[in-house]
Amino acid sequence: MSNYQEIVNLNIGGTRFATSWHTLTWVPDTFFTALLSGRIPTVRDETGAIFIDRDPNLFGLILNFLRTRDIDLNNVNIRALRHECDYFGITPLSRRLALCDEMNHSSCGDVLFYGYLPPPLNTSLPNSRNGNSVSRKNSTASTSDVAANRTHSRNSSLDLRTVGRIPSQDQLSRCGRGHSRAASLGNTDSHKGLRPPEVTTWQENMKVQIIKAHHNWIAVAYTHFVTGYRLTDSCGWYVIFQSPVQDSVIERIALNAKTGGGATSGGTSSSGTDVMLGIASGPLVRLWAFSTHTEPVRRTLIGTFNLGVRVEHLLFVGPQLVALSGAGSRSKAGVWHTSTQHWQTQDVAHLTTYDTAGSFLLLGTATGAINYIDMQKFPLRMKDNDLLVTQLYKDPNQEPITAISVYLTPKTNLCGNWIEIAYGTRYGSVRVIVQHPETVGHGPQLFQTFTVHQSPITKVSLSENYLISVCSEYNHVRSWRVTRFRGMISTQPGTTPKAAFKVLALEAPTAQPHNDCGPYGEQDEEQIFIQKVVPDTDTLYVRLASDGKRVCTIRSVDGSAVSCFVVAECEGALRPRRLLLCGHRSGAAQMWDLTAPIDRAARPAPAAAGTAAPAAEGDESPAADGGPTADELVRLLSACDLDAAPHSPHSPPRPAQP
Repeated sequence: MSNYQEIVNLNIGGTRFATSWHTLTWVPDTFFTALLSGRIPTVRDETGAIFIDRDPNLFGLILNFLRTRDIDLNNVNIRALRHECDYFGITPLSRRLALCDEMNHSSCGDVLFYGYLPPPLNTSLPNSRNGNSVSRKNSTASTSDVAANRTHSRNSSLDLRTVGRIPSQDQLSRCGRGHSRAASLGNTDSHKGLRPPEVTTWQENMKVQIIKAHHNWIAVAYTHFVTGYRLTDSCGWYVIFQSPVQDSVIERIALNAKTGGGATSGGTSSSGTDVMLGIASGPLVRLWAFSTHTEPVRRTLIGTFNLGVRVEHLLFVGPQLVALSGAGSRSKAGVWHTSTQHWQTQDVAHLTTYDTAGSFLLLGTATGAINYIDMQKFPLRMKDNDLLVTQLYKDPNQEPITAISVYLTPKTNLCGNWIEIAYGTRYGSVRVIVQHPETVGHGPQLFQTFTVHQSPITKVSLSENYLISVCSEYNHVRSWRVTRFRGMISTQPGTTPKAAFKVLALEAPTAQPHNDCGPYGEQDEEQIFIQKVVPDTDTLYVRLASDGKRVCTIRSVDGSAVSCFVVAECEGALRPRRLLLCGHRSGAAQMWDLTAPIDRAARPAPAAAGTAAPAAEGDESPAADGGPTADELVRLLSACDLDAAPHSPHSPPRPAQP
């Protein structure tokens, strides 16, 4: 065929089109130029029309553009149309659609975007294969006990706009960094299989593994080191310290920062230790203290402690560092107390879950017992090297306890009275036990039991207004509204069902501790879930824990996948803010201020005149703006290998009631 006016008959997905040779080929180097020149083999239907197995509706839009060089995008899925344009190689239209798509997305984020912390540039990383360090700038970082001088990295500074954009891949070529390794990472997608092993190692090591926050501090953990940031009103977020590079992989971290006291107007402490950082690798725990009132920042290694088994949880209860391991009959608890400077371990058989309340550490076990350790009295009650783990309550059916939540009523005192505990079991039961003034001396009493779940309970939260439980069936959530009288949970009119929904998350089990869906938030405020549907995604859905309503949708400003996240209340700003802190595979950390959208979502909508009455108790009408829509879910799952995704565990058979 050489006549440009010759008619070409097409069968696109069962729909017939007729157009001219010239219309299909005026854009050079496309699918159609290759097809009509014979470089691509053709398949014809019974009428002789060329068959192409694509969407006929989207092809009709593309064909109209080829005819008129114009297009109407009303009620058009731009993403899907752009995908078809890329398939057919219609570059002029694809570029227009890309610009339209980017009009709704900015590297500066939307109104909720709060800040961006770039990955470190000059950290040496251990290489287990040859013993050499892999450095991003071929330099070796100092590992002395005195940390390097503080380098400011405010959100508006220039280095955040250049160095901080490393994860966006295609922008690396425009950063002007010469021939550094960072610049060579910009074309990783086009050179797969050709990258040197040390580059792949560097990329994996520089992924943010864990992110933690306390007061106005953030600790960002990579594979072999931790970087600490602090927020002040005058300087914003800036780097304060960096831990020594660890030979072993960091698996858990804990952060404890001081506030008030000797703080000056500039946000620095006049004396003492500002922050303590615990790092766990296998059974070993290392604890550092950082004093930021001196220049340079002084780092002190308090000690290296051995729990004896792999540390599964690392946390601070007040100033005490606690390490827990739930290794069946070999479960252990380790405590370092700041007053005695003493590390102490004890066997806590069959440890399964924990929660904290004031100075108390409550431990749930597989035997159905709830134990506690009083950290405040710990240094005064040491007996035969015993942590004095005391049993508080025993489940009536001895069901293994898999989740626990403690609510201290406003009148709770340090003696442990006026306490309420909700816990979940392996067999799907949710129970509430209480210890009010009238029950003093008898221990907690069983108050209420719910048996609505058919799978093991993974999370439970008892707050001022709601009781929320999550089971292992794709994070199925049930919520109840709690009635209180003078601050105490009441039976009149009692706990009433609120909502049922799922927070689907197809996350690998090894990554779940650092991608915890929640619920997050203080017990006297509205709590939220953070939904990360698939492992490699740049999108998170923020939802109210009480009814599943979507608060907002968070998307990475540079397109890099979220590797971990946490929600924390930051107290270093002019007013407290609830921040979503996201660590990314690129090594950067991004922050989002959720304060305003949570307040708006939790505020009841005003009832307009003539509208229907509020839903009655037990009416469950899932909100259309809850989790991802069907289209959003399909788009997310298209990039996920469902065969490799974890399956929802089945509930074990419920034992017969006695």
